[in-house]
Amino acid sequence: MVSRPRVAVVDDDESVRESLPDLLRELGYEPRAFASAEEFLASDNIADTRCLILDIAMPGMSGPELQRELVLRGHTIPIIFITAFAGRSVPPALLERGAVACLIKPFSEQDLRGALAAALPET
Repeated sequence: MVSRPRVAVVDDDESVRESLPDLLRELGYEPRAFASAEEFLASDNIADTRCLILDIAMPGMSGPELQRELVLRGHTIPIIFITAFAGRSVPPALLERGAVACLIKPFSEQDLRGALAAALPET
């Protein structure tokens, strides 16, 4: 049996944590949802995570701060940033550390598929 790639969703918005994993499951991924960057870091899921869907602005540690921490710990996980703030683009520094896209909430299934294909081209 072929294992499904694990995609972690880190977002303080409960509605995103409830709906996005359902869509990811339908698309053939194994989702895990976390309410904060700190919760993700404390989990035992980091090594198995193939892609991270990460909110930019969260209480406590922000998405870009989590990205920096993962790099410091030696984890290079492709990241799809998500944000509710229109007009956000992915700063070059985030791209250099593994960001592949920045989607504006609410984003379409097609946009998510495209970002996942860029993050995980072999799936």
